[in-house]
Amino acid sequence: MRGHRPSTFAVLTGWFIVLVAGCGSDGPGTEAGTIPAPAVTVVQLEPEPVTETMEFVGRVTARERVELRARVPGFLRERNFVEGQNVSAGDRLFLIEPEPYQAVLAQREADLNRVQAEFTNARAQLRRGEELLKDNNIPRARVDELRAAETVAQAGIAQAEAALQAAQMNLDYTEVLAPIDGSIGLARYSVGNLVGPESGVLATLVQQDPIYVQFPLTQRDLLTKRRAVLERGGDPTAVVVHLRLADRSRYEHAGQVDFVDVAVDPGTDTVLLRSLFANPDSLLLPGQYIEVLVESGEPEIALLLPQSALQIDQTGVFVLVLDDEERVQVRRIETRQMVGARIVVKTGLAPGDRVVVEGVQKVRPGQTVTAAPWQPPVRD
Repeated sequence: MRGHRPSTFAVLTGWFIVLVAGCGSDGPGTEAGTIPAPAVTVVQLEPEPVTETMEFVGRVTARERVELRARVPGFLRERNFVEGQNVSAGDRLFLIEPEPYQAVLAQREADLNRVQAEFTNARAQLRRGEELLKDNNIPRARVDELRAAETVAQAGIAQAEAALQAAQMNLDYTEVLAPIDGSIGLARYSVGNLVGPESGVLATLVQQDPIYVQFPLTQRDLLTKRRAVLERGGDPTAVVVHLRLADRSRYEHAGQVDFVDVAVDPGTDTVLLRSLFANPDSLLLPGQYIEVLVESGEPEIALLLPQSALQIDQTGVFVLVLDDEERVQVRRIETRQMVGARIVVKTGLAPGDRVVVEGVQKVRPGQTVTAAPWQPPVRD
C-alpha cells in the first residue's frame, strides 16, 4: 500500500508544470489584466429659451366669501339648496317663518292710514279756522292750536312710515338670499330650528371661479427680482404666475398678479402678493396650499445643466467635461436660478460642451472614458 501513495514532492511538481503551461498559452487569459475605460453619461449643452422663475408656497382664497346669518329671530321654515351646489345671486336659500312679521307689517300699515286721516282732519280744521280768523270770528290762539295739531299729525305720518318701513325690512329678512354667485357649504341648522342674529353662521357661500392665490415674497427677493427684470429692459409688473398641483402637474390656467400689499408683515418681513386664476373645474379650493411659480420678463437664451453634474470643492462649483479625445477636464462655472431639475449656467460653459452627468465618481481629470448620451428621467 505504501508504494502506491504519491509523494508530496511529486504533487507540487505537477501543479507547477500546469501553472507554467497555462501562463505560456495564448488563450483568453492574455487580456485579463487590461482595465476598460470607465463608462459615463454626458449631456451636450444647447442654448434654449429660459424664463426666470421663482417658486413660493401660496394659499388659495375665495374671491368672495359670505357668511349667511339670520337677521331676525324665528323658526326655520325652508332650506332651499343642496349642500355643495352652485347657487346664483338672488336665490332664496333659507326662509324664516314670515307670518309674525306679516302681521306686524299689516298693523303698521293700519297705523299709517290712521295718522294720515288725522292729518287730513287737522289740515281741514286749520283751513276753517284761518277763514274764521279773517272776520275775527275765532281767537288767534285757537288757530295757533290748530296749526300745531296739523304739524303733530304730519310728524305722526313720518313716524308711521318709518315703522312701516322697518316692518317691511323685517319681513324681507325672513328670506335669506344669496348675495353672490358661488358654491354653498354645509348648513348648520335644519328646518324647524329656532334661529336668530345670535345663532351665528347658517351656511357659508364662496365664489370659486375666478379664485385668488396669495403668496408672500421677502423684500430682498422682491427687490432682486425687480432689478433683474429692469436690467434686461423688461417690465417688472408684467409677471405670469403658474401653479403646480399636488400631483406635480402644472395647472392649465395662468394668472396675473393683481395686488401687492401696501405694508410689510413685521413678523415675517414679507410682502403679500395676490394673483387671480380661472377655476372652471373647481380644482382649486379655498384654504389649500399650493406651489406658485412666478415668471417675469421675456424668455432669454441660456444653457441648462442637470444638477447631478455639479461638483463642489473649496474653490467653488465645477463640472467635468470631455474634450475631443474623450478625456476628462475640470471646468469652473457660475450658475443662476433653478429651472425644474436643471440649473442655468451663467459662465464657464459654451454651447456644444459635453458635460459628465453620471459616473463622475468613477473618473479623474485627464482620464479617457467611454461616453453615452444622458437621458433625463421620465416623470409620471
